[in-house]
Amino acid sequence: MTDVPSGFALRFISGKYQGGEYPLPSEKEIVIGRGGELDIVLVEDMVSRKHAKITTQQGKIVIQDLGSTNGTFVNGEKIKRAKLKEGDRVLIGTSILKLISAADAHAAVQGTREEQNQQLENLSRSRPKVDVTNGRIEDLPLADVLTFISSNKKSGVLTVQGDSDNGRVYFKGGRIFYAVLNDNEELGPIKALYRMVSLPSGSYELGAATDEEFVLELETPTDQLVADALREANELKAMQSELPEVEDMIVLPRPLKPPLSKLSPDELELIQLAMNEGFFQSILDKSPFTDLKTAQLIKGLMEREYLRT
Repeated sequence: MTDVPSGFALRFISGKYQGGEYPLPSEKEIVIGRGGELDIVLVEDMVSRKHAKITTQQGKIVIQDLGSTNGTFVNGEKIKRAKLKEGDRVLIGTSILKLISAADAHAAVQGTREEQNQQLENLSRSRPKVDVTNGRIEDLPLADVLTFISSNKKSGVLTVQGDSDNGRVYFKGGRIFYAVLNDNEELGPIKALYRMVSLPSGSYELGAATDEEFVLELETPTDQLVADALREANELKAMQSELPEVEDMIVLPRPLKPPLSKLSPDELELIQLAMNEGFFQSILDKSPFTDLKTAQLIKGLMEREYLRT
C-alpha cells in the first residue's frame, strides 16, 4: 500500500546527512536510529540503534525518545515526548532535522525504505556541509547550538555577537562551565547565559579551548541550563507588556504609603536596589536573582505601590 503524504517533511540542516529531506507519511510511525532495518538510518556513534520515533496521526506529529543514550532534543530542550509543529528543530546525534512543509521540500526521497536511505546518503554527499558551530542565530537559535556542542562532547569557547551584546560560553567535554556577557563579571554566569540564549539575532563561532579558570563554575547539566534559559525567555516575553522599559527610572513614591514591614527579604533587596540604581536595566544587572525573578518582584512591587516609574 502506498503511503499517504502528511504534507510535512524532515530536512537535515546539519550532520552527515545535511541536505537530505524525508517526507513524513500520514497515519504512520517512523523510527530513527542506527539500526539498518529502521525507516531513517543515521550511521554515527552518537545515535542509538533505536533512537526516536515520529508518529503522524490525525494531523498531529509527535516525537518520542526511545531511551537513547545521548537523548533527543526539540528546539534545544531534551524531551521524552513532544508535539512537533512546522519550523521545529530536532537534534539526534550530529543531525538537526527541521520540520518543514512538503511544499517547501526540494529533494524529498522516494521509493522503498532502503532506497530512501540510500538517497539520503547520496544527497548528503553531493551538498556542501555547514559548520553548525559557526553561523547566524537567525538561522539556528543559540539554544540549538549549545545543545549540539554539548551532546557532541565538544570543548572550546563559543563567542557570541548580538546587535549590542557580546559574550562567551565556555565548554569542557560538552559541559558549560562558565559564561560571561559584555565582560560584566557582576552578572554571573547563569544570568549571562540566559540572556545570550534569548538573543534574537547575531553570530556565533566555536573557538579553541583556553586555560582560563573561574572561581564560580557552573555544575548544572547543560540540558537543564538550556531548558531553564528557554523557559525564562518565554515567560519574560509573555509579561513584557506589563514591565517597565529597561531605560525607565524606577523610584519609590513619596510619601510611601504601604508599610515596609509587609515586604519579604527579597523584595526589600530590590527596594534598596531601586533606591541605589534607579534605572530598570541597572536593577536587572545588579540583582542577585535571575532576570525573570527580578522582573516578577518589580512587577509585584509596582502593583502594590511600593515602586513606580
